[in-house]
Amino acid sequence: MSPVSNRTADIWLQLDGRRSVPARQLGEPGPDDATLARMLRSAVRVPDHGKRVPFRFLRIAGDARAALGEALAAITLRRDPGAAAAAVDKDRQRFGHAPLVIAVVAVLDPADAAIPEQERLLSAGCACFALLQAAQAAGFGATWLTGWPAYDDEVRVLLGLGAQERIAGFIHIGTPRMAAPERERPDPQALLSDWRPA
Repeated sequence: MSPVSNRTADIWLQLDGRRSVPARQLGEPGPDDATLARMLRSAVRVPDHGKRVPFRFLRIAGDARAALGEALAAITLRRDPGAAAAAVDKDRQRFGHAPLVIAVVAVLDPADAAIPEQERLLSAGCACFALLQAAQAAGFGATWLTGWPAYDDEVRVLLGLGAQERIAGFIHIGTPRMAAPERERPDPQALLSDWRPA
């Protein structure tokens, strides 16, 4: 096998080896500032019709994770004073496992009529996935989560998002405490069909 073929095989192994590591299984250390900057440099290389850069990144790290968790628990209890303790604790711990969470924020300016909003949202989604790939390439584990906080207006304001911004995903990043689990994947050939003119 030629060196080029070996390199190609390694790339396929990297791509096919992507796994989501549960947030509860992500611990210290997380990426340092230089490593995160390198990861983000890869994450921004996504399709972007019209060069709108319809996304930005919000770092949630250190004590901010616990503060956000307490705010989520308070929101849950205010909306449902009878909420089960387990549900409240889940919200309190939602951002407390991985040492770093990057909120990928979709920037969807409604005044931009030239590029469909869906294409801009998909671009932000691509940034989420590219960041997952970059994290794994850097030797970390990661997972893409949403949950109710990603769709909640009060949380959006709490995080400082503008009226035209939405959470595309929370990317939890850290050092895996376990081997990333594999799951059954779909057969790509079963998903492929050919279009033929009538």
